[in-house]
Amino acid sequence: MKRLLYILGFIVFSFGCNDILEIEDINHYSPELVWGDENLANAYMANLYGMFGNWSTGADRTSQQIAGITWYADRITISNGDYKDWNYNRIRLINQAIVDVNDGALDQELKDNITGQALFMRAYTYFNMVMYHGGVPYVKVPQDRYEDDLFVARNSTAECFDFLIEDLDQAISLLPESISSGSGDYGKVDASFALAFKAKVLLYKASPQFNPSNPWDNSYWTEAQTANKAAYESLSALGYGLEDAYSDIALEEGNRETVFSVINSYPNKSANWDYGVRPGSESRGPASACPTWEYIKEFPMLDGKLYNDPTGQYYMTDAEFLQNYWKNRDPRFDQSIVWNGKVYEVSGKAGKRQYTSLGIAHELDDFGINPNAGINSTNLDRYTGFFILKNSMLDLTQPEVQQYDVDYVLMRFAEVMLNYAETSNETGDLATAKNILKEIRERAGILPGVDGNYGIVATTRESMREAILAERNIEFAFEGHRFWDLRRLRMLDRLDGQTKHGVEAIAVDENGTEISLTVGRQLASSYSLTEKNFKYQVLQVPRSGVQSSVLPETYYFFPIQKAVLDRNNQLEQNVDWGGTFDPTLE
Repeated sequence: MKRLLYILGFIVFSFGCNDILEIEDINHYSPELVWGDENLANAYMANLYGMFGNWSTGADRTSQQIAGITWYADRITISNGDYKDWNYNRIRLINQAIVDVNDGALDQELKDNITGQALFMRAYTYFNMVMYHGGVPYVKVPQDRYEDDLFVARNSTAECFDFLIEDLDQAISLLPESISSGSGDYGKVDASFALAFKAKVLLYKASPQFNPSNPWDNSYWTEAQTANKAAYESLSALGYGLEDAYSDIALEEGNRETVFSVINSYPNKSANWDYGVRPGSESRGPASACPTWEYIKEFPMLDGKLYNDPTGQYYMTDAEFLQNYWKNRDPRFDQSIVWNGKVYEVSGKAGKRQYTSLGIAHELDDFGINPNAGINSTNLDRYTGFFILKNSMLDLTQPEVQQYDVDYVLMRFAEVMLNYAETSNETGDLATAKNILKEIRERAGILPGVDGNYGIVATTRESMREAILAERNIEFAFEGHRFWDLRRLRMLDRLDGQTKHGVEAIAVDENGTEISLTVGRQLASSYSLTEKNFKYQVLQVPRSGVQSSVLPETYYFFPIQKAVLDRNNQLEQNVDWGGTFDPTLE
């Protein structure tokens, strides 16, 4: 049973602004009232949980997974607000809670719990700011906008990481070890999530993003490996592990793979996932996120190897693969992607197949330029011939798509495992890294092969690094990891200058001759056309406007916005953006 974390009702505080660090003034906040009443204290904290976000269909548009060109020339500038993270409004609220709760009349156990939550939230907020910009002012006390302490200089990036770990360690000591899905507190931060997040922070600290001159042999990797091993072992001992079925990770809420999730409960709180991933004919508008042909090719085959690997059991040429891309794939492909002709029993429609072929599919679903149709698809700039299946609630009817209330899984145990694999590999323990990859692939349903390696052939640190990165790309499909993984590894060149494509389906007979669209529509109406009844061709997406990504080296750290600098003359801009501040650890 879902537990609604977000308390509805009267909140005794309201906000106004502004000041030098863009922090909010709580004009009508009464500490004595709030921190003397358990319900009001929980309401105050519930107000902060919005920081953890929710399902986002556009999370991987920044990578090659999803269609759309996010990165164009001068997308990020010093003046605009794009990719800036400067959340001192939230920091003030958190610091206020840390100070005031201990002066209140609540019992000590609750005070400790709230303090632990707040410390974690402070670390979480600062980590995101550091990930974006490097070192920031690490403010630990509520600031008075009328005092000079608002004019704060940036802490070094090294200092910020030290403070982050300090906050997280203290939070871990105060929080309950683990909160079960049956508890009324489920959805609140616990020590297990804090421990796993600390391990992730240290993974970033060791990463090439922060250590460009010594990316793989710096001493921080040992620290990161120790923390990630501790998180893996601690959570394993508490019963965390991989869910049996990959398709159930989100849809079976509160399962053992979920380390932390944001609680959704219709009608009080829902998300736009199904609304954004379904084909237009099954939603309330066009799909806002469509997988690319580039990403389709990155899923392994059933033997764990890529389609173009000559040593693979399912080797195909590029031309052969285009006409058979759905065959013998990693089972995660079938559980994540909707393609032309696939059985897609959405809205309770038994036996329904989804079509994207121009002139045959519903006009809200089609994609293509088939001349026989007499008109191009109107979806050529946003569709690809593929849709997202992963985490979809297929039982929702078309009018109900905005009632999607699956809990948003912010961290799951598979991430804990792969973080541990990465730090193990970089510290010389290839065996542990390989065993974790094998476990992930075994759960996915990839064949073990005669050697029991599930298609893994990596034998060096460099090749294992690539294997782990590739596994993360598939395991975390559409979960918003890919761009940030490439960025922390200083591999944005893999996205720079890249284009994106989709696949058009054209109905043919058994001899490969195109059939009339009239006949095609008749067959499609009874779901008689399968994938085999089409030929396929690749089309660039979008067909107009900006068609390739631009990601300069300066994007490894984003700039502080000029408006922020103008309000605080103590702040320095990053070196790659005209300033003197070094955001790395060097």
